[in-house]
Amino acid sequence: MIDTDEIKKCIRQAPPAETEGYTFNQTMLRIKDPKKSIEFYTKVLGMTLIETYDFPEMSFSLYFLTTLQPGESIPQDIKERKSWMNKQRTILELTYNYGTENEAGSVYHNGNEEPRGFGHLGISVPDIEKACQRFEELGIPFKKRLTDGKMKNIAFILDPDGYWIEILSQN
Repeated sequence: MIDTDEIKKCIRQAPPAETEGYTFNQTMLRIKDPKKSIEFYTKVLGMTLIETYDFPEMSFSLYFLTTLQPGESIPQDIKERKSWMNKQRTILELTYNYGTENEAGSVYHNGNEEPRGFGHLGISVPDIEKACQRFEELGIPFKKRLTDGKMKNIAFILDPDGYWIEILSQN
């Protein structure tokens, strides 16, 4: 069994000086259909598509999304935008491999079936009950509703590829 007290000693420990300035800024998910996924992340979760890159010679495209703060804008100049993107802390990179939208059924492993691995993304919202009611009205599938299970303060919805999105209260 793992000694959790030993692990807890690591909380708030200063990182090595050599890592100063490192920023964890993106997570990549493979997607089957960019139209469905981008609609989900922009219209359902309020993210903004900030950049796209197409690589037809390698048969894939990349889509970068983030949550903007009120009044925040995306630099128009491509060099400034790239620098700005690399400093963000909440970039979601969606990778679309050409042709997957034509494949039947699920294309990618969501990490929550065997063998387990990746678990979920997390989105915090100002009013979790209101957000969950909206997801319900939009027909978004739930993995766990607020009323399910013992943990009544979180919910999980599913994106178009079956990835779990944890919905957390900001309060």
